Amino acid sequence: MKRAVARRIPAVVAAVALATSAGAALAVSPASAAAGAATGYASQNGGTTGGQGGVTVRATTGTQIHQALCGRAAKDTPITIEVEGTINHGNTTKVSGDSCETAAGVIELKRIGNVTIIGVGGGAVFDQLGIHIRESRNIIIRNVTIRNVKKSGSPTSNGGDAIGMEKNVRNVWVDHVDLLASGGESEGYDGLFDMKDNTQYVTLSYSTLRNSGRGGLVGSSESDRSNGFITYHHNLYRDIDSRTPLLRGGTAHMYNNHYAGLRESGINSRAGAKAKVDNNYFEDSHDALGTFYTDEAGYWQVSGNTFDNVTWSSPDEETNPAGPDPRSTTTVSIPYGHALDQTACVPGIVSRTAGANTGMKESDGRC
Repeated sequence: MKRAVARRIPAVVAAVALATSAGAALAVSPASAAAGAATGYASQNGGTTGGQGGVTVRATTGTQIHQALCGRAAKDTPITIEVEGTINHGNTTKVSGDSCETAAGVIELKRIGNVTIIGVGGGAVFDQLGIHIRESRNIIIRNVTIRNVKKSGSPTSNGGDAIGMEKNVRNVWVDHVDLLASGGESEGYDGLFDMKDNTQYVTLSYSTLRNSGRGGLVGSSESDRSNGFITYHHNLYRDIDSRTPLLRGGTAHMYNNHYAGLRESGINSRAGAKAKVDNNYFEDSHDALGTFYTDEAGYWQVSGNTFDNVTWSSPDEETNPAGPDPRSTTTVSIPYGHALDQTACVPGIVSRTAGANTGMKESDGRC
């Protein structure tokens, strides 16, 4: 039986007060960031450390999150924001200050750096409220749930993305989160995990993405090829129509993920993208890997994957499925070290470790 390893959040020490631009005072401490280190491509390009070395602040509303950002000495002053409770439109207002650019109805991380947002205690739920990262770097988001973010209907937030990154974003690590919707585009939702306009060095690990029309994209159009160096590992994609993810240009590495119930397509590598796909478990899905809905080809390197009850379309001008006998069409060199779990063990490992409120457990390499 596989034994998962739990990581622990360090205790808060030597409480002080952080005066925010809105006049509020939030408890803080000079503690380091939560335990754990960025993996995959987020560990490259200088690494991703978030708020490590800065103060730690507790927030129970979206407004308090914004106050913590705005109360820093500068836009890159390190800070860890521990979040507990439900964050929603009713408690998330705009806060002004020299070290922030916030907005109501969304957690706005804009033109800032060195920030960790982590759920603690009884858990953190961002209800119908997305997290928007724009022109920022060195951001960590861990142990939170983000659900039902809409782009149409009411209320709307973040263009319908649970987590959205755009314009010159660098080094983001998202870990042990739950991203979910209650339907697809016709119900008002968009992507769960989107990157566009020159977003690079991102890792999504030990997370769940569920019940959505769109898992996520890398590149907003066939011409938006400036994104890349993305790692996805030990994630669960369940009951998703497509985009797990959609790649337009760039390089991505998917390993030890569990994909179940992909209804239309899965990993969609197109417009020159290169996907390295290692030791993933695909089941009860359609067109799990390939180039779909375009005549601009993408490429893949495959190794050790299991395709369990996966069906495949016939090729045509805009459909190039990798199966039914997936073969590599490119080679991809990975610059970081990583250990591959046995593919047969992946569903069990992911079920015990992925998502928020799991103790931030990780694989210990055993089944």
